[in-house]
This record gives sequence, C-alpha cells and structure tokens, in this order.
Amino acid sequence: MTTTPVTDLSSTDAREMLERHELGRLAFHLGDEVHITPVNYAVDRYGRVVLRTAEGSKLLGMTMDADVAFEIDEVDGFRARSVVIRGRAHVLRGAEAEEADLLPRRPWLEGMREVVVAITVDEMTGRSFTLRPPTSV
Repeated sequence: MTTTPVTDLSSTDAREMLERHELGRLAFHLGDEVHITPVNYAVDRYGRVVLRTAEGSKLLGMTMDADVAFEIDEVDGFRARSVVIRGRAHVLRGAEAEEADLLPRRPWLEGMREVVVAITVDEMTGRSFTLRPPTSV
C-alpha cells in the first residue's frame, strides 16, 4: 500500500490545528524587505488570529502594509502538517481589544505588548506530508 506524500487538509482540520497551537510565524513587509518573526497567538470567536505586540518594526510593518502571512507547523512521527494564512492585519481598540485580552495566551517574554492586532483570514490552506525515514549523511 502506498500513501500520498502530500494531501490537503480540510478547512475544518486546518482550523482545528490553528486553534490547537499557540506559537506561529508572522511574515510582513517593512519597506522593501520581507520579515518573519515568531509570535504567540490565539484564535478569537471570529476566526481571526490575534496577537499582542509593542511599538517597533512588526507594528510599523503591519501599519504600512496590512497584507501579512501567518504559518504554523507540527511534526508527529512520520507526518508533518502546516497551515498557512494570508490576510490583513489591523489594530484592535476598545471593546474588541478588551475581549481579545480574555483569550488564553502564553508569551515567551514578559513586557509591555500593549497593542492588540487581529489578522482577518482571507485565505487558509493546510497540508499534510508523509515523511521518509531518516537517512545517514
């Protein structure tokens, strides 16, 4: 029996994987450069990826160009999965920011990350990969 090396995840499976994790990678433009950085996140009741950040290059980049990408992945034995999101980032204020504060999150670093950002999902894709056994170099 052979297995397909790459299969698409259903939208339900991709969403469940996104909700199961807490660390992802945010890709954004800053001027002519593309940056990628790890971020802690949660998924809100609207299906948006919500994160906190401080003033700096990440916030500046998302303010100058709201188009972002977000990625998570996992490896379990001989299966690997990834979910990629393309969407638009925007700062949450008022009641929306207060509601986002109630989402569970576990930051890597303590500090003043007072700006709450939500990524509205325009496109979400997920894939599952069959990994080969390790080989010697």
